[in-house]
Formats: sequence, structure tokens, C-alpha cells
Amino acid sequence: MNHFADAAAVPDPRSMPGPDEGHGHSAGGTLQRWLTGPRVASLPQSAVAAVPALSFEFFPPKTEALEQQLWNCIRRLEPLAPRFVSVTYGAGGSTQERTHTTVARLVRETSLTPAAHLTCVGASRGEVDDVARRYWDAGVRHIVALRGDAPAGEAGYTPHPEGYAYAADLVAGLKRVGDFEISVAAYPETHPTAFNAQHDLENLKRKIDAGATRAITQYFFDTDTYLRFLDAALAAGITVPIVPGILPVSNFKQVAKFSAMCGTAVPDWMGKLFEGLDDDPDTRHMVAAAMAAEQVRLLQANGVDEFHFYTLNRADLSYAIAHILGARPKKA
Repeated sequence: MNHFADAAAVPDPRSMPGPDEGHGHSAGGTLQRWLTGPRVASLPQSAVAAVPALSFEFFPPKTEALEQQLWNCIRRLEPLAPRFVSVTYGAGGSTQERTHTTVARLVRETSLTPAAHLTCVGASRGEVDDVARRYWDAGVRHIVALRGDAPAGEAGYTPHPEGYAYAADLVAGLKRVGDFEISVAAYPETHPTAFNAQHDLENLKRKIDAGATRAITQYFFDTDTYLRFLDAALAAGITVPIVPGILPVSNFKQVAKFSAMCGTAVPDWMGKLFEGLDDDPDTRHMVAAAMAAEQVRLLQANGVDEFHFYTLNRADLSYAIAHILGARPKKA
């Protein structure tokens, strides 16, 4: 039966009953409110948008069990054919050997293109150059160049007296060692030690001018913050890709604590999403996937076609979100 065959039978929403008539729940009547409120167009589906370029970040394992977890993660994500995968470097170079071992194994045993993190902290220029040459000799051609954090127990960052003082100096030094592709860090919400946002942006420009070809952002949760940062970067003369760093959140309390230290804002709405789920990991996981999927799809709708995922050495959330973006395993 066609309920809309007779147009005259369709009531004018302006004549719908208010809260005192029928079962309305608001001042203007529920249905009237729904019909007269603003409409939000759906985000484009992945079939409409091109599949974005992806990259994934791992950290070197400390134990045999964690190493198994890492390689399970790598094997799960490898078929998605990411543009590259990066391996982090501990404060003060504390994971230097484990980072090198992981990166060298990626070169030997996978089809992936590894990018090794390298920092300025606690090493002379000669020592840093030697590490870079070891990477080059191992077949690594991509470096993520970072100033790095101060070692545990130190109040703040102090440049090594014979080292590269800042990331821009490191980028220039790496370019003298070899023709590396170099990615650097960007901070949509400003680095915690920067004097102000403009100073931070000028520092990013120095890194690009020194030879970096891409910036990867600190993770963020407010999409508008990232998009405004892109506007500011372009106005500052930066034209290289500034790839959004995406952190799928499954442990909200842990992320909130870390975010407070690194200057990333955690919106109130995010806390409400995870409220009451401390002892419910399965639901937390589903909420995390939904939240990150909404974030990346909104960015994709705004034209962003590259994403960098902080995997925390766990593949499931990153794989699911990449699938939503349109990524599919490449056939061998």
C-alpha cells in the first residue's frame, strides 16, 4: 500500500501537534523539530573518494612476547601495501639497537618500505651520522628526523655540545650523509616547549627548508584544529604534505594522561564516549573504531588523502579503519 499516493494526505509539518498535543517531547513538537532543523549531508563513501596513501608506526619490542606481537601486527598490515612503515627511537637513543634490528629485519623479510626514527639527543654529530650510514648500508632510504625528548630524569632538552642542536640541523646533516627521504614532526596544537604557535610553525618551515619532504603530525582529536593548522602552514610558505597522525584510542585513561603531557587536547565529548567502559574492553574497542573512523572519514571528505596511524603494535583497529577508508589487501 502506498501511503503517499494522495499528496493531500501528507500533513504539513507546521500543523503538527506541540508538546501539549499528542506525544510531543519539546517546545515545537518532536517531528516538527526534526523536519525543520538543519540537514547534515552524509560523508562521501569510500567508493567515491580515492583510496588514500597509508603509513603505520611501530615501536621496537622489549621482550620476546612483545616482539611476537609486533610481527603479528606487521604481517597483518603488510598486505595493505602502505607507503612506508616507521619504527620509533627511544629518548636519548635508548632503543637504538632494537630500532635498527627491527628496521633491518623489515628490509630483509618483508615487502614494506621502512622509515627509521632518528633523534639528536645524547649523541655527537659523528655518532648520529654513523647511525644514518648503518641505515643506508642496510638499505633504508627514509628517515623520520626528530629533535627527540630528554632522557628520563632530566628536566629539559639540552643539545649535545658536539651534536645536532635541533631537528632542522639533523635534517641538513642527514642530507650530507645520503639522499634520504626525510619526514619530520608537526604539531597542530603547538609543541609543548615552543614559545608560541608562530615560533613552532617557523621551526617546521626551517625543517622543510633544510630538506624534509613530508611532515607527520602529532595525533589530535579535533579535526578543525588540524585543518586550521594546514591553513596556517600554507600561509607560512609550507607546501609539502602535512600528514595527519591518527591514534585509535582503546584505553582512554592512558591516552588522556599522555595527552596532558604532550599538549594534545582531549575534548569533553570524547570522555563521554568512553564513560563507564573501564571494565568493558570489547565495547571500548567498538567505540574506539567508530570514533577514529568518523575522524578519518571527515578528513577524507575535506580532501586529505594521506594518513599515518600510530598502531601501538596492535593491528586490529588500524586495519579496520584503513578498510573503511577503502584500503584492501593487495593480491600477491
